[in-house]
Amino acid sequence: MTMETFLQQLINGLSVGSLYALIAIGYTMVYGILRLINFAHGDIFMMAAYFTYFGIAVFFLPWYVTFIITIGLTMLLGVTIERVAYRPLRDAPKTSLLISAIGVSFLLENVATYLFSGKPQAFPEFPLMTTPFFIGGLSFQPVSIVIPIVAFILMSALLFIINKTKIGMAMRAVAVDYDTAKLMGIKINGVISSTFAIGSALAAVGAILWCMKYPSVLPLMGVVPGLKCFIAAVIGGIGNVKGAVLGGLILGFSEVLMVAFFPALTGYRDAIAFVILIVILLFLPNGLLGKKQVEKV
Repeated sequence: MTMETFLQQLINGLSVGSLYALIAIGYTMVYGILRLINFAHGDIFMMAAYFTYFGIAVFFLPWYVTFIITIGLTMLLGVTIERVAYRPLRDAPKTSLLISAIGVSFLLENVATYLFSGKPQAFPEFPLMTTPFFIGGLSFQPVSIVIPIVAFILMSALLFIINKTKIGMAMRAVAVDYDTAKLMGIKINGVISSTFAIGSALAAVGAILWCMKYPSVLPLMGVVPGLKCFIAAVIGGIGNVKGAVLGGLILGFSEVLMVAFFPALTGYRDAIAFVILIVILLFLPNGLLGKKQVEKV
């Protein structure tokens, strides 16, 4: 492999890893507060892709208007799911919440299949984002450069919200001790709804960028990315936002470079995530940046 090819693969790995990180943050934020694995998150990502597709290809809205509407509708969908499927079970055993999350996932997939059919739809092209340009001997798509930049900006904004704002302080308080935060007067419902809204907004941005890079929309498109992003969150230490970013980048670089160095393993690309997960958890059960939690009895 030449140095030029290696650098090009690094850019591709950074692009894919940034997408994984954007989606993984939604998993880790919800788990940090509710101790819930929101298995419907990948399907929220899928619905955002369909919102974008219909806005541009069916209703012929300008792309910037469609992107704003997509983010708004996806946030509304995430908050609605929390309100309808999770909030009534908040005091129930965690198993009930988990089953509800899986049920919502299957519901969204089947509703999308019924309404939009299982036939893949071609995502509208954005020549400005997909027309390759050359630097030396390297060939890049602009979207591969835009993705990490957008991801960095959004992650920086999220960390600012979490560390420097009132709602962020409330999120951190609820994540540390749910019951005590409730007793201290923190509006738990508002905090949890805000968490789902932010996570869903990041999933929407991730879906838009994903479809620009991989221009196909179908009802099951969120299954594999959702599973990989959950793995990324676990690798980094689920419940830790920076850990989710780190896990996403590790997963993205590992997939791309493994296939680049060993082309014969291309068919096993999706399995690489599970191998990395097993290796990490064997030595660091709480993930790379996760903290050991003590259960009080």
